[in-house]
Amino acid sequence: MSVNKPTKITPPEGSKKRDGGSLFERASGAFGLDRLASAPVPSKLESDKAKKFAPQRRKEEAAPEQPKRRASDYIGAPAEAQAAPTAPAEAAASPAPALEPLVRFKGEKREVVRSLLREQGLIDPDGGSSTLLEEFRIIKRQVLAAAKAEGTAQSRRVLVCSPHPNEGKTFCALNLAIALAGERDMEVLLIDADFGKPSIMNKLGLEAGKGFMDVLADPSQHVEDCVVGTDIGGLFVLPAGERTGRDSEYLASERTWEVLNRLTRGAPNRIIVFDSPPALAATPAAELAKHVGQALLVARADMTGQAALEDAIDLLSACPDIKLLLNDATFNPSGRKFGSYYGYGE
Repeated sequence: MSVNKPTKITPPEGSKKRDGGSLFERASGAFGLDRLASAPVPSKLESDKAKKFAPQRRKEEAAPEQPKRRASDYIGAPAEAQAAPTAPAEAAASPAPALEPLVRFKGEKREVVRSLLREQGLIDPDGGSSTLLEEFRIIKRQVLAAAKAEGTAQSRRVLVCSPHPNEGKTFCALNLAIALAGERDMEVLLIDADFGKPSIMNKLGLEAGKGFMDVLADPSQHVEDCVVGTDIGGLFVLPAGERTGRDSEYLASERTWEVLNRLTRGAPNRIIVFDSPPALAATPAAELAKHVGQALLVARADMTGQAALEDAIDLLSACPDIKLLLNDATFNPSGRKFGSYYGYGE
């Protein structure tokens, strides 16, 4: 039995001794591996050799660099030009669906009797600044801020309601609509949704005709044909229409969504204000709450009870934003008096 013993290998003569360098460099110098270096490869073969080796090489021509395209380059282009590139990251964005045409209110504008507004204690749009106008300017700022924050068509629909009758909901709805109409480049549509006791047209001194309920009951009717224009800039009115006895059923139908979407789609500067029946006296208020983004619940000072407010809030809970509006308050515990600046309250 033989055992292989370690043998000292003597480097060949002529090799240079390297004290430093890596392990591979020292091994190359010790055993003369530098002589085994591969022949240099020419950067370009001669013409005859190139032809000889050409069939053995898989040659792929590089595709020309495609310029980057924007999504706008595909919109409106022919079908051939809209072919998506091979890379998913450069896929063309499909054009956004176009909104339906904006519903515009046409027809002759009717005159609102200013003296009638003053007799009822409403805002006179030609009477300059007043305490009442300043108070509703504060209210409309909150309404506009909420509509802008949400940025949806539903947030631009505002329901004005009260728990019981005679608490001032119609008074507040009219003043809010007139105050909103004072905004530049804004349209306000005031809808009389109190089908049992409509009063908006009478308070403005206008003649009532076909209105909201007629449009809901008859799918062939166009809502814009029933809208009444006024000589108050930016203010339009939609009468209540003929009462059918099935007000809640029509409001709960898909037709209501179609009509309201038609009024607000494509109209970011249009706000709809509903004057609804009292929440605890009739059911339409609860149905309308499903179609609006804001609700103003009017409480009359020294008249509306807390239990009534809580019940009304429960009925209007489908609305995501419910604000309380105190009406006819004669005592202010904070001592603040709105509208007294620059003689507004004089």
